[in-house]
Amino acid sequence: MKIYFDENMPFAKRFFSELGEVIPFSGRDLTAGQIADADVLLVRSITQVDQQLLAKNNKLSFVGTATIGVDHIDQAYLASRNLAFYSAPGCNAVSVAEYVLSSLVVLAERYLLNLASLTIGIVGAGNTGTQLTKKLDALSINYLICDPLLAKSGDTRVFSSLEDVLKCDVISLHVPLTTKGENATYHLLNEQRLTTLSEEQILINACRGEVIDNHFLLKMKQSGHQIKLVLDVWENEPNILYPLIEYTEISTAHIAGYSLEGKARGTEMLYLALCKMLNKPAALSLAQLLPAATIVKVDVNQKLDDILLNQMVKMVYDVRRDDAIFRQHILTQGFDSIRKNYPTRREFSAVSVKVEKSIKCDVYHRLGFNY
Repeated sequence: MKIYFDENMPFAKRFFSELGEVIPFSGRDLTAGQIADADVLLVRSITQVDQQLLAKNNKLSFVGTATIGVDHIDQAYLASRNLAFYSAPGCNAVSVAEYVLSSLVVLAERYLLNLASLTIGIVGAGNTGTQLTKKLDALSINYLICDPLLAKSGDTRVFSSLEDVLKCDVISLHVPLTTKGENATYHLLNEQRLTTLSEEQILINACRGEVIDNHFLLKMKQSGHQIKLVLDVWENEPNILYPLIEYTEISTAHIAGYSLEGKARGTEMLYLALCKMLNKPAALSLAQLLPAATIVKVDVNQKLDDILLNQMVKMVYDVRRDDAIFRQHILTQGFDSIRKNYPTRREFSAVSVKVEKSIKCDVYHRLGFNY
């Protein structure tokens, strides 16, 4: 069995080598000829899997994407060939939520904001949006969520209209990219909706670049609008709208979900799916493969406040590092190179927090730290 995998999938060789011959590839440059003899194809979001890519292959039985999103997969075509398809929903949801929290901590420090006084508007309440709500709940930060599809599905949470969510102090986008139907998300924030946003708001996009009309957003910023932007995703990646970068507070190269745990969970989920299809027991788990973090334990002797929150979040992940890398290297190295060479980043769960016994506080655990 020949198993082709994106070279940026961590631990893929370790997970899949017991199941067959493993062959890495560059996700952006993959051709039909390269995978003509593939039995298994494992990709990430930068590889379009469609009839054109699979035209020379008549052996394939399993396609997997180690990502939450599936807009790069022609699922109808896979179904027409009776090919098994698996994605990794929720694999990097925690990582994205921690990216958003790090961004909020940085902006709160930069502009002397009191996070507890803000209301966060979350558009999209799936795996990622839900992980964000858990962290906000831990910090007693108010939020509204909008997700028409989940609201209609019987989800018992309290949902708000998009109009109400777009009035919040912070707007954080966590929807898949869809182009059809009543709730299509392509240019969800179009010219009409963008013009309703105030200059005091913060807009965070860590889902798909095409959810925001980047060209009108640039026009709006060039006209002097002061809305604060945090952009991890961009229209037309990797050929993004470079002039927009200078108008952002934080710019990164689609790496919000790029924690080691987030990427590796996607690999593990595909490994488990393939083992199940092959009716073979899973011999490995992610817990066996993850290395120890640089900082593994922290002792805390006070209740969490804004200053300590700032320190704890940045200790694990300071988004300013990724912003600096992006601004310094985007023009010389390019979008994909920044992603490919992304430095190792861990999640809160990699660090154990020991709280002084006299302090009755579980907020660290609820934020995702180990204990």
